[in-house]
Amino acid sequence: MNFKKLSEFMDRLTRTKVPGNAVTVYYKGKKVFSYASGYSKIESRTEMTGDELLNIYSCSKITTVTAACQLLERGIFLLSDPLYEYIPEYKNMFVDTPGYGLIKAKNPITIGDLFTMTAGFRYTMDTPEFDQAYKITNGSMDTLQTVKCLAKAPLCFEPGTKWRYSLCHDVLAGLVSAVTGQKFRDYVRHNIFEPLEINRAYYHRTPQIEEQMAEQYSFVPDNSQGFDAVQAQQSFKTEKGRIINAGKSAGVFIPGPEYDSGGAGIVTSVPDYAKLIAALANGGLGVNGQRILSSRTVQLMKTDRLNDLTRSSFDWEQLQGYGYGLGVRTLIDPQKAGSLSPIGEFGWSGAAGATAIADTKNRLAVFYAHHMLNPQEAYYLPRLINTVYSCLDD
Repeated sequence: MNFKKLSEFMDRLTRTKVPGNAVTVYYKGKKVFSYASGYSKIESRTEMTGDELLNIYSCSKITTVTAACQLLERGIFLLSDPLYEYIPEYKNMFVDTPGYGLIKAKNPITIGDLFTMTAGFRYTMDTPEFDQAYKITNGSMDTLQTVKCLAKAPLCFEPGTKWRYSLCHDVLAGLVSAVTGQKFRDYVRHNIFEPLEINRAYYHRTPQIEEQMAEQYSFVPDNSQGFDAVQAQQSFKTEKGRIINAGKSAGVFIPGPEYDSGGAGIVTSVPDYAKLIAALANGGLGVNGQRILSSRTVQLMKTDRLNDLTRSSFDWEQLQGYGYGLGVRTLIDPQKAGSLSPIGEFGWSGAAGATAIADTKNRLAVFYAHHMLNPQEAYYLPRLINTVYSCLDD
């Protein structure tokens, strides 16, 4: 096992595409490699160490589905349960149907729909429903109250009939809060971060936390008038452009000081968050011996749940050959993906380049991150996966 090709790959990225990056690799329950390349601050040429705090954006979703899976395996709810049984505001939903206006939904949103991005939500917070939540909460944007307000928004399709990247996991965080009676961040801290000894992971930043953060940059294509972070993650193509300092804020994904974003809220370091990915790759057992999920639950998490209705809308370029489980991509066709990883390799990525790779067959866990919006995921993700797996035989 030799990770020279991985460090060389990361060096090529920082020479040509991203300001800085870092990685931590676990194999069979042991940390076997860590590396950092490039700069955490271009302006002062401050070298990346790997210990910097970063916005991991949608990699936060892995924590959210892990938290919800804990409640699933404790019998708190079933995937088939209607969401309205726990948050009654979702009892009567309407679908915005082109040419017909608002039509009452035939299917209830199920908890399974929240996990699998099939509820019919959109991924925007610039809506009247979020404005109402702001007024009701006096600007605090309490997670559960905000999620209740979101129930008033019309759906964009009948629940269960399409896959669409959306606020599903923000609502899932609200569900965790509803059934436990705890703030989502408190549940996660007590049930995931503390057991795994993840000591530097936060939903709400302070000046002291920001001091420990790497600068966040954005790749701006030539002739660009701006970008949508979600669209950039799913479809951005490598183009000519420039890198600008985008500030350290997570922006619209954190609409208020009490909003624990299940979809994009975590600030953490690569070595810390790698402990969660290592636990998942180890069948739910942390490297410190603390179990956060049963191995059967991890198996369920990584099992493809796309069907004839939803598979065609799961169409991101970098996810060819993958299915979608309980909030994670899962490899189902290595040939189509052109991937060196085995069937069942799973994980997810974020809008600034954080990426998790978990593999229970080999008990391999990788957490990689750069800190650049418009992360060029379609370029780096499949190359990163293949490079990692090629290192196992060296």
